Amino acid sequence: MSVKELYLEDFKAGQTFRAGSFRMEAEAITRFAAEFDPQPFHLDPAAAAASFFGGLVASGWHTAAATMRLLVAGGLPVAGGVIGAGGDEIRWPRPVRPGDTLSVETEILEVRPSRSNPKVGLLKVRMRTLNQNDEDVQVAVANILAPTQIGRG
Repeated sequence: MSVKELYLEDFKAGQTFRAGSFRMEAEAITRFAAEFDPQPFHLDPAAAAASFFGGLVASGWHTAAATMRLLVAGGLPVAGGVIGAGGDEIRWPRPVRPGDTLSVETEILEVRPSRSNPKVGLLKVRMRTLNQNDEDVQVAVANILAPTQIGRG
């Protein structure tokens, strides 16, 4: 299914978008961690069982990468792609475990045309990454570039 790409003028504060699902498998968790976040609670089930988490958990950065995939798949249908322009907050209120299925809900907080470039503006968004129980596993607030109708093409 194709997702309609939206321009700055199509967004309004309060709009929400939801996309999912992405299943986090143990093998992918350890593979990601081995390359990018090699800590025992991400790599070794026995070490993870004795850790603060009580079992294997995904890196927060792996969760962030899965969130990006979901955003691109329709969780934030910005024309031209999801291009970050900085962030205000990122939190991981609960861990992602093997077998968790993630989805993302994006809320438009603010829509701002650029003062210096009429071809682009900024969206301030809150992205909530949820597990299969609709519990937050990541919450982030970020600024995303969005082209205007003037900048189309």
